[in-house]
Amino acid sequence: MTTGSAAADPPAPARPRPKLTVLPLIALIFYDVSGGPFGIEDSVRAGGGALLPILGFLVLPILWSLPEALVTAELASAFPTNAGYVAWVSAAFGPAAAFLVGFTKWASGTLDNALYPVLFLDYLRSSSGAALPPPLRSLAVLALTAALTYLNYRGLHLVGLSALALTAFSLSPFVALTALSIPKIRPSRWLAMDAAAVNLRGYFNSMFWNLNYWDKASTLAGEVEEPRKTFPKAVFGAVGLVVGAYLVPLLAGTGALPSETAAEWTDGFFSEVGQRIGGPWLRVWIQAAAAMSNMGLFEAEMSSDSFQLLGMAEMGMIPAIFARRSKHGTPTFSILCSATGVVMLSFMSFQEIIEFLNFLYGVGMLAVFAAFVKLRAKNPDLARPYRVPVGTAGAAAMCVPPVVLITTVMCLASARTFAVSAAVVAAGIALYYGVEHAKRRAWVEFLAPVPPPPPDSRHGSTAESDDDDVEDVRAGLLADEPAVDEASARSRSAVQMVVFVGSSELQSNCS
Repeated sequence: MTTGSAAADPPAPARPRPKLTVLPLIALIFYDVSGGPFGIEDSVRAGGGALLPILGFLVLPILWSLPEALVTAELASAFPTNAGYVAWVSAAFGPAAAFLVGFTKWASGTLDNALYPVLFLDYLRSSSGAALPPPLRSLAVLALTAALTYLNYRGLHLVGLSALALTAFSLSPFVALTALSIPKIRPSRWLAMDAAAVNLRGYFNSMFWNLNYWDKASTLAGEVEEPRKTFPKAVFGAVGLVVGAYLVPLLAGTGALPSETAAEWTDGFFSEVGQRIGGPWLRVWIQAAAAMSNMGLFEAEMSSDSFQLLGMAEMGMIPAIFARRSKHGTPTFSILCSATGVVMLSFMSFQEIIEFLNFLYGVGMLAVFAAFVKLRAKNPDLARPYRVPVGTAGAAAMCVPPVVLITTVMCLASARTFAVSAAVVAAGIALYYGVEHAKRRAWVEFLAPVPPPPPDSRHGSTAESDDDDVEDVRAGLLADEPAVDEASARSRSAVQMVVFVGSSELQSNCS
């Protein structure tokens, strides 16, 4: 009968989740790093004029952004998984160091994300002139965080397309600003610098904050279409977009306004630049673009942070609940965890958040650069679809300038920042041993990896077959199955761990 016939029918295959392509990934990296020139105004005031920030945005992308982007392109193509930099550090230094890097960088990202709902409301207040009383402001921050978190829950592909649209809208008023400023530009104003007004701590913190987080998108590598080809293209496309989005408006604004206005350049001053160059209509346009840019920044950061937790859960570092996906393919509990952190930290001041997150981010990046160099020395034959065209010595030399910059920013930090960051690191160490204890006692479920297969069960030893192996693993990891039991979930996690132990396996293949 029809009942029996229906029962015999095989279940309909699950619809595959849409994956990120080059342009949405460029937009997400753009928002991970920049979001537009909003926030660079402080560098003019802290630099005592236009000269230092202009030099900074010309030189630091070469010394800092480009090396970080190159490291991200190489290692994200070699480890196309959602754990991103956690997987790189794990392959180089083991799970304890990787857990600590994951914790500090997640804390840094959550601190960063706590800025954006507050800044969104600040820009709306500056355009409307109406300030909310503290209780209503707190409710508005909570409601905005909830709404943006829900968009993240609905799917990364939707977030990527939204980021594309927000990128176009956020940069559009600066096209008009640049065109209108051309007749008013005096190049001599670009050389202005008042040495007595220079605040090195504020200057370096502002520059560092506006040029970091290139590695954040690596935690989305498992959600990217052909990540080994797509990721390098997107990273380098984003480098050009970010540098242009900073330099062009900065040159336009500082060249068109008198040098004496340097002290007025604080957060949100670009709307005033629009008022003076184009009139009220351009001011409102810039304020609206700034508000929408903060939405894009929140979405990109939330995606990176939540998928990082998913990747760590798939590595067996944190409980399996963080690896659970919604019907939209998004990590539900990881998103909720990140959103909770954002709400809890949103009471802090702008400058406090900037200094704290820069320090914590610097700690993580020192480990990432060290992992890059060690993997070059330890696993020279690891399949790297994109490889920075230098040897091991060149790779180490390339990392020297960003390490010097990180060290400079960290040394300029206040005693309070040192204390808070030390407490966060100590909490990360305690949490690692607590999680390991819970794992041994089986208090909560973990996706435990299994040992790698014996050498004779692998496919060949050439670089081409290694690429095929990792691509097969990736295809299995991203398979969208409608339902799985505990055994199959553990099996999938075990397969995924081939990627993380891939460095040692591939080395043995070549020997």
